[in-house]
Amino acid sequence: MQVPIGEGAAKTPQQEEEARREFIAELWRRFETLQEWAVSHWPDQQHPLSSADFVETRKEILSLRSPAGSLNQPVTRDAAEPAPEQGGAQYLDVTPAPWP
Repeated sequence: MQVPIGEGAAKTPQQEEEARREFIAELWRRFETLQEWAVSHWPDQQHPLSSADFVETRKEILSLRSPAGSLNQPVTRDAAEPAPEQGGAQYLDVTPAPWP
């Protein structure tokens, strides 16, 4: 049973997690429907679409399941680290070093 919660009401971590899971489940259902439609309506029959064409999108949607979010999103700033205007780092290198 869903109980509507106003925007001003504080959600418990359990409610936030449940809302996130519901959102991801609905997003996945809608994506599957869109994928089926795209494959069946693709105009270039000589080069048809397949489910393999949607692999990266599936990865992004599935990455939403982790609390940290997408793997392509930048790392969030540590709360103990001062902001740049308070003397913290002006630039944070988030690009991984190349493989040796």
